[in-house]
Amino acid sequence: MSRTMMTAAFAMMTAATIAMANAQTAPTTNTSPMGKSTATEPAGRSAISANHLLPGQIRASEMNGATVYDKENQNLGSIKDIILDRDGRVAVVLLSVGSTLGAGGKFVAVAMNDIKVTNDNNKPRFTVTMSKDQLKAGQAYDLNEKTGPTGTSTAPSTDRTR
Repeated sequence: MSRTMMTAAFAMMTAATIAMANAQTAPTTNTSPMGKSTATEPAGRSAISANHLLPGQIRASEMNGATVYDKENQNLGSIKDIILDRDGRVAVVLLSVGSTLGAGGKFVAVAMNDIKVTNDNNKPRFTVTMSKDQLKAGQAYDLNEKTGPTGTSTAPSTDRTR
């Protein structure tokens, strides 16, 4: 082979290797329906596999504020909030129980596995196996308390005599 042919072959192999390496780590660009370019996750990360709700999935917006029933079809309260862990999985579902006209109740955490979701006239219906008394006796969940890895510090002293 001539020197020129070998140089061209080497350049093509190098360019192909760089292109393959770049395809594995560089973000890809998609065009949105509005014609704008959007960056997606780099190759190797999990991709979103659907563009619609799949069977067994439910929107959080359909859960928030929804009424929760016991197995005897009694209204226990409503879903106040959904708490996610760092991986995006549901850690707990907060129920607002024991209130009368919006006063005197408390929040109780239950696992998502403790909530049975069925459809009632194309709307989700939430049922738990616990009774109203069991939920009222459960430990209250404080939405305002923030502890953990966000950092803790002691408040500055307000005693000015020191």
